[in-house]
Amino acid sequence: MALKEKILNDMKEAMKNKDELRLRVLRSVKSAIGYFEVEGEKKIATDEDIQKLILKEMKKRQESVEAYRNAGREDLAKAEEEELTILQEYAPKMLSREDIQKIVAEIIEQMHATQKDFGKVMKETMARVKGAADGKLVNDVVKEMLS
Repeated sequence: MALKEKILNDMKEAMKNKDELRLRVLRSVKSAIGYFEVEGEKKIATDEDIQKLILKEMKKRQESVEAYRNAGREDLAKAEEEELTILQEYAPKMLSREDIQKIVAEIIEQMHATQKDFGKVMKETMARVKGAADGKLVNDVVKEMLS
């Protein structure tokens, strides 16, 4: 089943079960998909496009959690974390820090990279992980391994 269909079916289930939180999150994803499909040239969102949109939504939620915690609003941070948990069900499986370290080590060895080659290593690593890892985490791992 395509990811878009799964989201729509889960929205129906959430309506039947009166699960307001899940319904709100899935509606926001559906809205993001709609915007994606009508912006620029009209196109149908593929599963890969939808996964990128979900990752973008997750990043927004993570930033909101940080902002709310810094402002001392634990109640709002908790609500955002609950939404993040639902989004994670639809997100692509992410690589662990150890997996990223293996990939980066392999790239550094192939390129005989030094600290000056940070950009090249980042570019190659991001090309290999293609949405399966958070860019910030990759950045941290590359910095750590090049120093």
